[in-house]
Amino acid sequence: MADFLTSTHRAKWIFSPQDLKEKYKAANQRARQALEKYGATRMEVDVDGSWSYPEPQPDAKEIVEKHSRKPLKIEEEQLLRTFYEFKIQDVCDAFKFPRKIQATALIYFKRFYLQWSVMEHHPKDIMLTCIYAACKAEENHVSAEELGKAIEQDHQMILNNEMLVLQSLGFDLIVYAPYRALEGFVSVMEEFIEANDEQLQMLQDMHETAKVESDKIMLTDASLLFPPGQLALAALYRANEVHGLLDFERCLGSLLSRQQDTHSISELTVSLNTICSLVSKLVTLTATDMKHVDRKLKLCRDPSSHDKSKKRKHRSKESSNEFHA
Repeated sequence: MADFLTSTHRAKWIFSPQDLKEKYKAANQRARQALEKYGATRMEVDVDGSWSYPEPQPDAKEIVEKHSRKPLKIEEEQLLRTFYEFKIQDVCDAFKFPRKIQATALIYFKRFYLQWSVMEHHPKDIMLTCIYAACKAEENHVSAEELGKAIEQDHQMILNNEMLVLQSLGFDLIVYAPYRALEGFVSVMEEFIEANDEQLQMLQDMHETAKVESDKIMLTDASLLFPPGQLALAALYRANEVHGLLDFERCLGSLLSRQQDTHSISELTVSLNTICSLVSKLVTLTATDMKHVDRKLKLCRDPSSHDKSKKRKHRSKESSNEFHA
């Protein structure tokens, strides 16, 4: 069985908050430079994983300024990523995929956008490819055709982006979610409270609540900042606040002693509080909320979208005049 302690997940994909800021800033800056140089940020991707920008335009900067094509801010990119992470959960729920597939797809998606800007690769496309790759990695295969058809998207786009996504992940496809750790911790808690039948049911209810809390945690950057065991403990901490089943600090001490963990309770508490804080800041975004950001993204990615929009409005006005003539 794979072990997190010796995994690429632990060695390569756990970062500090400053690391994440720098990676997001670098990707955003590269897309900004592309917009000035090419007049558009959209990358063309081939099935072999190769990619290219549009042909350089000598007057690209002037065109960008003329058509008010402003690059997305780092905060706007974060909003778009979050919006499509919720979409990943929606799609996985619609297909009734196990939580592990959902978590794997989210981790792939998050890792991808440590390398790229949403201005370069649209998150709607990458979202589907991450789900497709997660299904394959977790041996719950769904064809690209089936996935695309269910949500009315071209399945070829999923396949075209597959190699790009795998390359961007460094082919590190084994990832660790908090759900298995949850089960282990719940078993220890059962012994800790010496549960009777009534408490066993309460503990089971708390476990189910913790799974839902884990789903929320996976929508934050916590999986890029903390190991899955700490994500699981944070989910249990939040679930215990709902059910009030046990003295969580005492239980935490028991868990640490059993696992011979090098963290002190105070250090672990700081981590759990940070994770809980990230969840508390999570906001569910609607398509209406994203309308302004989505419009900016279209103008950045597609140099003709502004002109197309003008033509549509012009045709609409002509039609209206003909109707009233």
